Amino acid sequence: MSQSKDQHEAERWYQTASEDLRVAHTLRVNGMYAHACFQAQQCAEKAVKALWYWVGQDPWGHSIQKLVQQFPVPSLITQPNEWQRRAAALDKFYIPTRYPNGLPDLTPSISYFLQDADQAIDHAEFILAACGSLIQQSP
Repeated sequence: MSQSKDQHEAERWYQTASEDLRVAHTLRVNGMYAHACFQAQQCAEKAVKALWYWVGQDPWGHSIQKLVQQFPVPSLITQPNEWQRRAAALDKFYIPTRYPNGLPDLTPSISYFLQDADQAIDHAEFILAACGSLIQQSP
């Protein structure tokens, strides 16, 4: 991709990540904590993928932790341990928040609570803001 196409693609992914965060907040307020956790995970995954596009690369996969670990320009990531900690926490919300067989004999709606949603949203806000501050710079 050209530099302008990379920037455009990064902005599209970042915009969608921002929308996912707004959805997570709405779900949290309405007591749908498992769904809020999943939307927070989606926010962070798309924000990190936006960063990949921003540097002209094509990301693959759903693990935020792996996307951060394998980021092609690691020097851009300040506080890499903090990114990794938050990414790992969010990865845990990818499957069990959506499927009734993700947890033994439980359903997502009875397994996730307000504090889970708050924590997931906090992690997503950190990653979204960090990616956004880089994407706003010239590539």
